Amino acid sequence: MNNSLKSLAAFTAFAALALGASAQPAPKVLVVDMSKLFATHWKTAEHQAKLQSDQQKAQEEIEKMNKEGNALVEEYKSLGEQANNPALSADGKKKAQEEAQKKLEGIQGKQRAIQEFVENARNSMGQRDQNFRGMMVEDITKVASEIAKKKGANMLFDKSALLYFDGNFEVTDDVVKELAKDRPANAAVPAAPAAAPASATPAISVPGISPKK
Repeated sequence: MNNSLKSLAAFTAFAALALGASAQPAPKVLVVDMSKLFATHWKTAEHQAKLQSDQQKAQEEIEKMNKEGNALVEEYKSLGEQANNPALSADGKKKAQEEAQKKLEGIQGKQRAIQEFVENARNSMGQRDQNFRGMMVEDITKVASEIAKKKGANMLFDKSALLYFDGNFEVTDDVVKELAKDRPANAAVPAAPAAAPASATPAISVPGISPKK
């Protein structure tokens, strides 16, 4: 779980779950694992599957654009060879050079288009991931709060913020069960309660287009 999710989870849980502690002589504290709750939630699996699908589509579009750019590169090289052909007339060489320049400009434009596409895709997916995480922290905290109240707690902490606690005070599994109640029958489920990735920002690769003059 990344630092932003940890800090937000800890702050939200603490603020939302200080259930009248000042009015009770002996506060009852419970502990929950926000990282596990996030990683094992069916909505997280669904969200990550959608991001991966969109990442694959973006990668395919980039490869298509790069293929078009490489085709321009081959045309540029061919025109360069024509311009250097000693058997070609002066007018022919000039025409080939002018066409080669236009191809070079087209290649540079394609490079810019690819870079802009990649940047937009990364920003869009990164923002979606950030919004999703914020929503999930809010939803998970709400459910965890209700369970803590039912158990008579007046405080609930994220275990990542504690140096030590007795395992008997952890209610993570109870929250996991509660969160799973609204899971659709066909919803994807994480295979194991592994920690969620720090970020789902797509690792889109950018093939190079490099004409040689």
